[in-house]
Amino acid sequence: MKAVVLAGGYATRMWPITKDRPKMLLPVGDGTVIDIIFEELEDDDRIEEVYVSTNEAFAGDFEAFLEDSPYEKPTVSVEETVAEDEKFGVVGALEQLIDRENVADDLVVVAGDNLLSFEVSEFVDFFAEKGTPSLAAYDVGSRERAKSYGLVQLDGDRVVDFQEKPEDPQSTLVSIACYAFPAETLPDFETYLESGNNPDEPGWLMQWLQDRGEVNAFTFDGAWFDIGTPESYLEAVSWHLGGDTYVNDDATLENVDLGESVHVMAGAEITDSELHRSVVFGDAVIRDSELRSTIVDKHARVGDIELSSALVGAHSRLG
Repeated sequence: MKAVVLAGGYATRMWPITKDRPKMLLPVGDGTVIDIIFEELEDDDRIEEVYVSTNEAFAGDFEAFLEDSPYEKPTVSVEETVAEDEKFGVVGALEQLIDRENVADDLVVVAGDNLLSFEVSEFVDFFAEKGTPSLAAYDVGSRERAKSYGLVQLDGDRVVDFQEKPEDPQSTLVSIACYAFPAETLPDFETYLESGNNPDEPGWLMQWLQDRGEVNAFTFDGAWFDIGTPESYLEAVSWHLGGDTYVNDDATLENVDLGESVHVMAGAEITDSELHRSVVFGDAVIRDSELRSTIVDKHARVGDIELSSALVGAHSRLG
């Protein structure tokens, strides 16, 4: 079995924090978002190879990250895009990867910006039992939120209807970016695209497959975070930390009041300040300030200011 970790997005809604770094490498606790997925795929003996599907702009970031990591399975597989408007779409990028890497085995696909409360091996167990195209599904608990995803209707585990981003969702159970495909279905990617179908949202592919055969859904409780906005990233950090704070040993704090879910990285210096539900990157300096739901990038300097729901770019001077 092979695995693909999708890491080709440009995360424009999180600029400037993600303007020069992939969002999958944003820190969460003592690792990154993508570390959690890599660790689980590394531990599953059924997964022989892991392809990191990314773009030309961020390929170097992932190559450097993997070179310094303990993982043996992942390799970078590059789609030829350097900007958002050049993207092939998720399905298009997967079809290219299957062809480029000559993939002919069962395939598990996970978005690298997913933070999941279940282990990927549980999903692989489900897929191995069913032997059909499979997806993971989660109840987002809100019809308004469900409008942004692929809506799934089930009969037991079997998908009986699939609607991509419906205007009037009839339920709140949605497909998340975690899929599995038997080897014999991989040629369907090319057939699907050659028929003029949507190359971007994988939900359209799953709907197309469901119309032609059996598709099953692995449902789970707990938590799921699709990290694509500053708010969702802060929520993911808060969940991962369990509301606690995480301060790197190489950070310097003096007369600082830390509320819940504060993440401070190595080299940061914070004095005479108050922080709540915020992330401070390495070598940032914060003095005489109050920050709430704010992300301060590396080498930024913030002084004598109150910030709420703010993004402070790298090397900025504010205050």
